[in-house]
Parts: sequence; C-alpha cells; structure tokens
Amino acid sequence: MIETIKFWFIDQHPVIQALIAGLFTWIVTAIGSGLVFFINSSNRKVLEISLGFTGGVMIAASFWSLLAPSIEYAEMQNELGLSEMPS
Repeated sequence: MIETIKFWFIDQHPVIQALIAGLFTWIVTAIGSGLVFFINSSNRKVLEISLGFTGGVMIAASFWSLLAPSIEYAEMQNELGLSEMPS
C-alpha cells in the first residue's frame, strides 16, 4: 500500500506534490498541537521530560544545521590560507 501511494505521489505535478506535502505537514501539526486540548495532564514530571526532550532536539538541530557546516567551511578556508572563524 505504501509503495502504491509513493508511486502515485511521484507521478503528480510538482505543484500538486508541494500542495499535498504542505497539507500533510499542516494536518500533522494541527493534530499534535490539538492534543493540548484533549489531554489535561498536570503531571510535572511529564512536563519536565517533554521540555528536556524538546531542548535536546533544538540543541541537536542548531549544531547539525548551523555549527557543523560552519566548522567545515572554516576548515576549508584555513586550508586555502584564509583565516576566517565562524561566529
């Protein structure tokens, strides 16, 4: 079934693909944020775990998408004799 959906999606026009992908991410985001209204959990431990997890995700995202490429760029510039350091 997944293969059928995948091939159907690939056969679509790129504009339709973008529309479907955008709607999919909107629906998934709406479902995730809508859970707040249906789950009334005032357990502090759950909140602490959730905040710790999201903080870790943000640190990982900032490193792998910002710092690691800038370090590689700085090393490449250093090999060329330039002395730039990313800030």
